[in-house]
Amino acid sequence: MAISPNTTFTAGAIFTANQANAYPFGVCASSSSTTTYVLTTSVAISTGMTATFTAIANRLYKVTYFEPQASTSTVLSSFTTTSIRLTNAAGTLLNSALVQTSAAVSVNGSPTVLHVATFTAGSITVVGCSVANSVTGAPQLTRSATAPARLLVEDIGPS
Repeated sequence: MAISPNTTFTAGAIFTANQANAYPFGVCASSSSTTTYVLTTSVAISTGMTATFTAIANRLYKVTYFEPQASTSTVLSSFTTTSIRLTNAAGTLLNSALVQTSAAVSVNGSPTVLHVATFTAGSITVVGCSVANSVTGAPQLTRSATAPARLLVEDIGPS
């Protein structure tokens, strides 16, 4: 994949549409949630983590899913997984992050999942999902007004 960087500009030069299109377009979609979510043992869309945008062919998109605090269950070697998927909780897995404990105690982490790719032109929905391998000890995604979860889609330039 060849990246075509922009040119340097000089006084009096003519700024073209091709040069303008070589810049990133920025944020395309964003969602956030301050509602704490109690995890289950089935992959589910985490509360509020859905973002829909219109993709343009041959452009790179960065999708970021951040949870301020994810806890595991209190079972030995338990884990909590957060992931980015296409369309819905059963959709194509784009990437995932894991918080795991090696003892029979709950641990906390702040997982960030990142995915960079091109998409087919048109309407695209990405979702932030989560799952725990055990619900003993009530694992959850803890959020608040000062620590929201966020799903962010950014156009970062031509591919």
